[in-house]
Amino acid sequence: MLPSFSIAALRLPPGCAVFLGDSLDSERGVISGDRLVHLSIIVPVLDEAAGIADQLRSLQPLRSRGAEIIVVDGGSTDDTRELAAPLADRVTAAPRGRALQSNAGARDAGGDSLLFLHADTRLPADADRLIGDALAGTLVWGRFDVRITGQHPMLRVVAAMMNLRSRLTGVATGDQAMFMTRAAFERSGGFPPIALMEDIALSRALLRRSRPACLRARVTTSGRRWERHGVWRTILLMWRLRLAYFLGTEPARLATRYRPDDH
Repeated sequence: MLPSFSIAALRLPPGCAVFLGDSLDSERGVISGDRLVHLSIIVPVLDEAAGIADQLRSLQPLRSRGAEIIVVDGGSTDDTRELAAPLADRVTAAPRGRALQSNAGARDAGGDSLLFLHADTRLPADADRLIGDALAGTLVWGRFDVRITGQHPMLRVVAAMMNLRSRLTGVATGDQAMFMTRAAFERSGGFPPIALMEDIALSRALLRRSRPACLRARVTTSGRRWERHGVWRTILLMWRLRLAYFLGTEPARLATRYRPDDH
């Protein structure tokens, strides 16, 4: 087994640069106990009152180390904004849609690195340090491996396939907590204002600048979408939508097949 302290990344064509370890040492600019990178965490939300407070509480250690938390509401009709306000640096509003809300958060962000986080996805405790290591060299973006919570045994398989597909293709999904330098985000045009597949479209644009850092550390995301509508049914739906997108179907048409309460 290769020692993680001696190798920052392994290059695997044609997709990712795969990071094996945790933080590196101070020679890479990492100072223990200090802010590693000025990181802005952008959380687009819509009617997330049931879980937003717990999500933001989990981010407070990162906030204490200098990360900025921006919550972007897409028109919630519950108490999402009120619950988020004391736990975020900023709560703003934007037109509904993950791409539009994420772009609005990026415009308001003060960080030189951006992390886009779904409201039901939890970061590892040292996410800021891992991102700092990943972006300290020539790579300008990346994502985490994902773990999906839930009772159905197929959810572990779904997560493993997501991670493998991303590692081989260099394409990330929003569930994997995409991060990037502000410069790379802006030069790639941000998220395209489309109703679906905005994460895949941005991945393609970012791939023109560098391969992604595919971190082995895992984020944890909720399996509610799969379990609510049936795991196999949701898997088949997502495969059909992805195939249709790659074949050129307009994202607006795809969105009509995708349940709006899950996006």
